[in-house]
Amino acid sequence: MVATTPVDQLGPGDHACLTFTDPEERLDILAAFVAAGQARNEKIICFTDAVGVDELRADLVGRGLDAGRELSVVRSDRLWGGGSGPDASTMVELLARELADAERNGHQGLRITADMCWAARPQANAEQLLVFESDVGRLFAAGRLTAICEYDRDSFDPVTLGYASRVHPRTVAATVYHEDPVLRICRQHIPPGVRVAGELDYTGADALSDALAEAVRLDRDVHLNLNHLRFIDAGAAAVILQTAANLPEQRRMIVVCGEPIERTLTVAGAADVPALRMLVRNGER
Repeated sequence: MVATTPVDQLGPGDHACLTFTDPEERLDILAAFVAAGQARNEKIICFTDAVGVDELRADLVGRGLDAGRELSVVRSDRLWGGGSGPDASTMVELLARELADAERNGHQGLRITADMCWAARPQANAEQLLVFESDVGRLFAAGRLTAICEYDRDSFDPVTLGYASRVHPRTVAATVYHEDPVLRICRQHIPPGVRVAGELDYTGADALSDALAEAVRLDRDVHLNLNHLRFIDAGAAAVILQTAANLPEQRRMIVVCGEPIERTLTVAGAADVPALRMLVRNGER
């Protein structure tokens, strides 16, 4: 089994596989990957299929990324040059040309993200996916190309997902502090902090406390994303408020949530914690 690598530890020449079920987690990992490429002055291309070009670009900009010339967001069918369908040789040749173009224009390398959902469509030739993932490996040898291939677990069968994992030298995923059928707590990269989804009660309070403690250690301000949290009880709310109250002066906790979660935090005493700021969907408190 290929070991999971944190996305911020991917380096030039790495070819990684991202399998996901949570679109927001996917976006977070892609944003961190793109930000690292911008910091390195790399040419960046995001090939998108399931998400529209304008939507993905807006999502990345919304995460604080620069949408300058070094960042291109294009449809996945650009990979095969407008031909009648996906062709592995054409895709590899296109990436080789893009890599050469990046070098000619003074970039440190080429960084790409590739949404592989095109291969799950009925008209796609699944064999071309397997050939592409095998043949593209030679482009990474010089350490100038870095890539993440994205596989939505809801779109691919277990055999294809298993093959994708085997042919990629690395896999990337969020750091997960807790996961069970009703609750997931994981690291968020951009903005840096913690993301919680599902239902959070006192049984998850210790895991939440550990996740927030790491965010306090790593990040100046703590961003707590509760957008996909459906329920929180008083015990878990107290963990959030206590962590915010104990932040050093000049540091803040920014909580993003829906109105039901905001009401619970307010009842628990959020207004009495100066370091806590709540951003509520469709409004701000």
